[in-house]
Amino acid sequence: TLGPGDAVLVPNPAYLIHPYGSVIAGADIRHVPLVPGIDFFVELEKAIKDSWPKPKMLVLNFPGNPTAQCVELEFFERVVAICREHDIWIIHDLAYADLVFDGYVAPSILQVPGAKDIAVEFFTLSKSYNMPGWRVGFMCGNKTLVAALARMKSYLDYGMFTPIQIAAITALEGPQNCVREIAELYRKRRDVLCEGLNAAGWEVERPRGTMFVWAPIPEQYKHLGSLEFSKKLLADAKVAVAPGIGFGSYGDDHVRFGLIENEHRTRQAVRGIRDMFRKDQKKVASAGG
Repeated sequence: TLGPGDAVLVPNPAYLIHPYGSVIAGADIRHVPLVPGIDFFVELEKAIKDSWPKPKMLVLNFPGNPTAQCVELEFFERVVAICREHDIWIIHDLAYADLVFDGYVAPSILQVPGAKDIAVEFFTLSKSYNMPGWRVGFMCGNKTLVAALARMKSYLDYGMFTPIQIAAITALEGPQNCVREIAELYRKRRDVLCEGLNAAGWEVERPRGTMFVWAPIPEQYKHLGSLEFSKKLLADAKVAVAPGIGFGSYGDDHVRFGLIENEHRTRQAVRGIRDMFRKDQKKVASAGG
């Protein structure tokens, strides 16, 4: 259980429920920077060393929301070794297990020998089977933590609506072509967005997973910060993005695109951004002249 006085380690930036789930339980959050140029493992060890009392839990999410960061199995091996040494539980959110591209295969932390001693992993049907709103998924791994979730659920509700359970079983046991089709849909949208933004002069990397593109704010707009830049995109380009600051202080130099629109609408968004860039460049040139 978590309660007042307990400490939980969470990467920064992170999907909001990952830190705030623990905050709701009364625990304190220790943020671990997860950004290029900073060694995550050095920061993780430092956060553990500097925390009193010792952190109870580490929350991870790969492929990640909002950063779309993907890791290899070696990453989890190092995490498990550190957390075993310090007797820290690991919660891994594998929501985007199947939304992966370009041959990348998302590893499970439970592939690491001994991980089940300290770790659990969550999976949701919302992404892989396009079932958002049905609120169906599962957790597996450490017996103690799985039993704790079962006990908590028994206090909170009387079970999932039976037709949803049947639909979930059918999805998991049936042909998996739909999963590949959904991933391909997002890959095409990713390519349209990334190719368009790069052609417009906004350098972004193509993520290997998730339904997001984590885009660094272009140099000429960095002084705005992610919130004001997001407002500008909405007002001038008619494009809605999520400001990186909403996911933590280390996200303020990025914005998150969601690949939720079809390719045609995505191209429209790119045109709006390109036109905004051109107008702003003309304003700067006129002011300088």
